[in-house]
Amino acid sequence: MINSRGAAGGAEAMWRREDDLVCPDDHFDGRIGIHDHITDAIADPDPVRLAPDLICLRFEVMKVRSALGAVRQLLDTGTIRPGDTLVDSSSGIYALALALACHRYGLRCHIVGSATVEETLGTQLEILGATLERMPPSDDLRLDQSRRVERIRRLLAERPHYHWMRQYHDPIHYDGYHQLAGGLDRALPPGPVTLIGGVGTGASTGAFAEGLRGAGREVRLIGIQPFGSVTFGAEQTEDPDMIIAGIGSSIEFANVRHELYQQIHWIAFEYARAGAVALLRDSGIFAGLSSGAAYLVSRWERGRAPGRTVVFMAPDTGHRYVTAAFAAHREVPPLDDLVPRDACCPSELTTPWSVADWCGVAADWATADIGAA
Repeated sequence: MINSRGAAGGAEAMWRREDDLVCPDDHFDGRIGIHDHITDAIADPDPVRLAPDLICLRFEVMKVRSALGAVRQLLDTGTIRPGDTLVDSSSGIYALALALACHRYGLRCHIVGSATVEETLGTQLEILGATLERMPPSDDLRLDQSRRVERIRRLLAERPHYHWMRQYHDPIHYDGYHQLAGGLDRALPPGPVTLIGGVGTGASTGAFAEGLRGAGREVRLIGIQPFGSVTFGAEQTEDPDMIIAGIGSSIEFANVRHELYQQIHWIAFEYARAGAVALLRDSGIFAGLSSGAAYLVSRWERGRAPGRTVVFMAPDTGHRYVTAAFAAHREVPPLDDLVPRDACCPSELTTPWSVADWCGVAADWATADIGAA
């Protein structure tokens, strides 16, 4: 383990680098920090060293830090006040993160989610005092996400005092992760870093990369996408088993800063599942499908870039994927048998795993098919 926290908790928690791989108990000094709210305890990652050059940033609910940072700034600027209602579209961990931030600061929370919001999350939201509005079921992901956004627009027209958090488009969601980047820089060993994670709204990977680069690090940023996502031009290649929509989207996300990324991997469900199972088996870390995809890419990347510290992000736990993914753990292939296919343009993307060097400009990638024709 490479994480050590004092009583303060939160973004101010100090991370300590250990130069030797030893039993974590050898470094436990008996101090236990007492937090003022559960968000302080779960907002920041627990960095776990899996190998001398491989570190997992393990979160319980990654977007808590982002939601806290955004809500604090809105309160500080007077944009919102205690008692106001915050609304956004989410069917995953952002819904829980926003509900927790609202719980902490005395705000109301309204989530517009899909019909597929699982029972555990829905129950948590209800008990926390948030309201969950489920949209009608749809087999079309683009239609589902578009419906949710349109529903929010109608809500705002009816109730203009609501504040739309716009996690997909408001750069305020970078702020919380920027606060963590300095601590991560101090925790990591010296030298260049390869940072790997699901892209999603772009805030987490983008902010960590910006922060590390601002601290003087040479950072190679690798993003992970599901097939079918428009964010990096894979909307024509579908994965029929895809259930990891949180790391990509069928609608445009303005928060994604394409120029920050050097490489993009598209991972299908079956390979992400293999990665999640292997991560649990190899390290004891029980994490979700996007974490599994990041672990798969990290193992592949380590063999190609010696001399760099590879850091991958595990944004949530694996509990909501037990039935859909982990129950079939005996059926997954070994990670060493899995390799990506190189792609130079969108028409070359192929399931279950494709990789492309990213030029930083979406238009160049999209027009590459023309040059290849």
